[in-house]
Amino acid sequence: MTKQLHLQATSSANGDFAPGWYVVAASNKVETKPKPVLLNGLPLVTFRDSGGQSRALLDRCAHRNAPLSAGRVVSGNIRCHYHGWEFDGAGTCKAVPGLCAEPDHPARRVPSFACRDSQGWLWVYSEADTDPDSEPYEIPFADQAGYLTIRERLEMPGPLDAVAENALDVPHTAFVHAGLFRKNKDRRPIEVVIRALNGGVEAQFIGEERPKGLAGRILAPQGGEVFHWDRFLLPCIAQVEYRLSDRSHIVTTAALTPRTPTVTDLFATVAVKVPLPNAILRTVFKPVAMWILRQDIEILRSQTEQVSRFGAEEFASTEIDVLGLRIKKLLREAASGKTSSAQEERRIKMLV
Repeated sequence: MTKQLHLQATSSANGDFAPGWYVVAASNKVETKPKPVLLNGLPLVTFRDSGGQSRALLDRCAHRNAPLSAGRVVSGNIRCHYHGWEFDGAGTCKAVPGLCAEPDHPARRVPSFACRDSQGWLWVYSEADTDPDSEPYEIPFADQAGYLTIRERLEMPGPLDAVAENALDVPHTAFVHAGLFRKNKDRRPIEVVIRALNGGVEAQFIGEERPKGLAGRILAPQGGEVFHWDRFLLPCIAQVEYRLSDRSHIVTTAALTPRTPTVTDLFATVAVKVPLPNAILRTVFKPVAMWILRQDIEILRSQTEQVSRFGAEEFASTEIDVLGLRIKKLLREAASGKTSSAQEERRIKMLV
């Protein structure tokens, strides 16, 4: 009981943390060699057992607190480098060298975390010793025929809510990404419909023209109207979807994993279909996408440093800050065990 309470206290120490499935690594980076990861400040160790199954345990030996990630995998069990205790993927103690009695004992267990390999990522459920009643989020269009799929991991400065808002924030693109999407002088009025989803929120942008910047010209050289949705889904999914024609479609899905209170790992899956060969698209699209993300990293770093300098966040908002406050509310409610039943739909006007 003491150990479980300690885990809960550690997991809730970094703000409004919603329980659920989080990506901690690319699947192809998880091997039999133990790999340490941080999930909301909680040290975990991931590895593959002898059957190739991904596993995640608390990165702390039950014996003398040595990090299990410094050990190695032996016959599918992780062996501590200090005294050689071994634990299976469920956290059960399987060997204590020199002990004549059976090694398995409740006091010698290491907390374990449910794992899934799905769509190129390793997902870990955030609550220890739990059999989840859900599966990880299914990323739309990933590896679907006709789509180029790009996966990338980035370290983003800032807490999860700030990184999610940045990913789904339209007004900043005219300044931070000026020329890549749009420019301030080119703004035109559009309508935005904000809808409550089951465990999330969505903004649909109606009447938006294809962005005049470089990114828009790559995705839809023929121009035309953009069909554009931004979504946040608990506990950690930020998603941007553009349909620019019958032949142009892009869905960027970011799984956001808080590593510490001021660092969030972004695991991006981009599924893109445009009237260009994939070889050319990969050559052109990925460098432009990384250029945009580097700009976001710099503005988030500045924002995070300012919050630290002043000791706390202090926000003034308007209605065109479409999703930021709603994301904070969803995370706060989920962290406290509440679920919102409001079926909100609101329409606003803004210049884009």
